[in-house]
Amino acid sequence: MTIKEVISANDRKEFLQLPLSLYKEFPRWIRPLDKEIELVFDPKKNKSFRQGEAIRWILQNDKGEAIGRIAAFYDSKNSLKGNDQPTGGIGFFECINDQQAASLLFDSCKHWLQSKGMEAMDGPVNFGNRDRWWGLLVEGFELEPNYQCNYSPPYYKDLFEAYGFQVYFYQLTFGRKVDGPLDDKLYYKANLIAQDPDYRFDYIRKKNWNTLAGLIRTVYNKAWANRGEIPELTDIQAKLIVKQMQPIMDEKLVWFGYYKDEPIAFLLALPEVNQIFKYVNGKLDLIGKIKFLWHSWRKTNRKAFGVLFGVVPAHHGKGIDGAIIEAFRALLQRDYLRYEDFELNWIGDFNTKMIKVCEQINGSIVKRHATYRKLFDETKPFKRFPIK
Repeated sequence: MTIKEVISANDRKEFLQLPLSLYKEFPRWIRPLDKEIELVFDPKKNKSFRQGEAIRWILQNDKGEAIGRIAAFYDSKNSLKGNDQPTGGIGFFECINDQQAASLLFDSCKHWLQSKGMEAMDGPVNFGNRDRWWGLLVEGFELEPNYQCNYSPPYYKDLFEAYGFQVYFYQLTFGRKVDGPLDDKLYYKANLIAQDPDYRFDYIRKKNWNTLAGLIRTVYNKAWANRGEIPELTDIQAKLIVKQMQPIMDEKLVWFGYYKDEPIAFLLALPEVNQIFKYVNGKLDLIGKIKFLWHSWRKTNRKAFGVLFGVVPAHHGKGIDGAIIEAFRALLQRDYLRYEDFELNWIGDFNTKMIKVCEQINGSIVKRHATYRKLFDETKPFKRFPIK
């Protein structure tokens, strides 16, 4: 077996096409869009390159056939955040069921990251935002992956753990049918809030989407910014989020809560677009765009996908979560029967408050991803991500 760095256009093509042969036996896998994988490794478009580097490799057998791939990267700005040691990342791992092959790929990452001053590596993760390509699927293989979420064969877990990776934390995906009741506690909260006329909850009409970036920024920054590792959301970033969501947004999935007309909570969801992208085979070219528009028009997607949920601290403990969820449920169950399934993913097992909310909407864990960590000095004690 030989390993080579991805440099040429042919190398990049081989990197993208390798999964096609590996996933022939896994009908639930949905091919990611090629251009979105390539964006991760484009220094002009991925801001993580401003303070970091990335490298990719392909593993070939003695016949010159690709049997594995992997990427390694580090971001000097974030390598020490919350860590006892400088920690890099690995991702976009694909490999045949062979421990020697997997270990060659992992070794390449380890040695390169060590040369850059790293003392540990997390994987599989993304060179960028956590909401994309993060974690190894370890439960839920019978379900199709959501947009920009990893899907992998069950044997990948053994390949990682045999090399010495340990679970740093799990990411949970909660799911439920849109139809069906909520927990009684949420109904109680909703009824309590309904008695105060200063509160109201509503979705954003399409004609008012020009106000969406400001609303998101207001709630996000009050709810999360400057808490721990989470920076404040800028106006430019908020507008970019809306721009990215807008082509697929459904107004009846974008909800805000208000107190005296000031935004104090949001529940943002989108149509789960992987249910459409599965028809384009990774290519959003002219034919792919026509297929996308056709399936969007036909509304073949019957799953909604939770993106953001939050309440500003000043209104914690008052039942706002129950009120906005009940308003959302009432519309989707009575007047707008567009969706059959609803999922919320990337909920860290350390986020006990959000897990409690998911349980109160009668959601159950339908998928589990593992974020693994490998310490290069194995004499050091391994520390799991702390439960909040």
